[in-house]
Amino acid sequence: MSLALVAMSGGVDSSVTAALLKEQGHELVGVFMRNGVQSGEHAEKGKQGCCSVGDSMDARYVAHELGAKFYVLNFSDEFRQVIDYFVAEYKRGRTPNPCAVCNTDLKFGRLYDYAEMLGAEFVATGHYARTGFRDGRYRLYRGRDHDKDQTYYLFGLTQRQLAMARFPLGEMTKAQVRELASKFRLKTRDKPESMEICFVPEGDYRAVVARHDPSALRPGPIVDTRGRPLGEHGGVAQFTIGQRRGIGIAAERAYYVVRLEPQTNTVVVGDEEDLSLHTMRVERLNWIALEGLATGESLRALVKVRYRHRGAPATVIARGDGTCDVLFDEPEKGVSPGQCAVFYAAPGERQFDPEECLGGGWIA
Repeated sequence: MSLALVAMSGGVDSSVTAALLKEQGHELVGVFMRNGVQSGEHAEKGKQGCCSVGDSMDARYVAHELGAKFYVLNFSDEFRQVIDYFVAEYKRGRTPNPCAVCNTDLKFGRLYDYAEMLGAEFVATGHYARTGFRDGRYRLYRGRDHDKDQTYYLFGLTQRQLAMARFPLGEMTKAQVRELASKFRLKTRDKPESMEICFVPEGDYRAVVARHDPSALRPGPIVDTRGRPLGEHGGVAQFTIGQRRGIGIAAERAYYVVRLEPQTNTVVVGDEEDLSLHTMRVERLNWIALEGLATGESLRALVKVRYRHRGAPATVIARGDGTCDVLFDEPEKGVSPGQCAVFYAAPGERQFDPEECLGGGWIA
């Protein structure tokens, strides 16, 4: 059988992925990506991100049990670029999505280069997603387990990357994966899921921002939507759109962060209805199910603006500058610049599979 490169994080999903491919007769090369970030003393047990020393040891153990070659790749320089992006986005008053960047640039970027160097036929990961090929294009579909579906983080994959991607868990539920881990007697069968961003092992992104760029946390005013001063904050980077708790003002009513203005270092708060938007701009588009849209061309889609979002019916209209406008059928709350906007097939659209991820971009 063919040579498969497996991204092994030391978790149960990637371990089962490797075991399934071994069972199918593939020769395996397991690869662990080291990010160079050390867990702090306050990190919660069981809530670490991936890529720790312990994760590396678990991945190595599983690879050994499966008879697979195993390598640890030092991606600390590349992860530094992801961290720099993460900090810079918060400083700009935006909400970053480092997992989507990591998937596109590292897991399906650098790893693909490494796979080609080894002569591997494909790269396999433990993502809950599915791929296919139809009408001359590689396709991306939601995982069967919609609660675990991870296509939101994979919208940036190119046709070349999708051609080499394999997601053996795409047809399974998490419970089924746990059952297989027990069947294969894998060391990671009872290991908790990674809950945090891998370079934020203590779960406090503000500490990461403060450590890497203290200038991002300059005090400034908190005002309401009419510009009336309500208090002072410790830095725009400490806030996200839609935030309600921890704003730091004493008031009888509930306030939400509705806008961040890094140019004036101002946090704007308002009522919950002030979060509602009818339209948004999306930039740096990547289309999967189609080559793209001509200027002025429109497309009906379900648009997800965050991972746990169910998706809102909308019309996507292409602009001449490589961006698009998204017009929601109903006002949408919690739209955060810097996050991903991912497009899925709209109900009743016969052009696409109902489970298909069409592509996406970044909220401007």
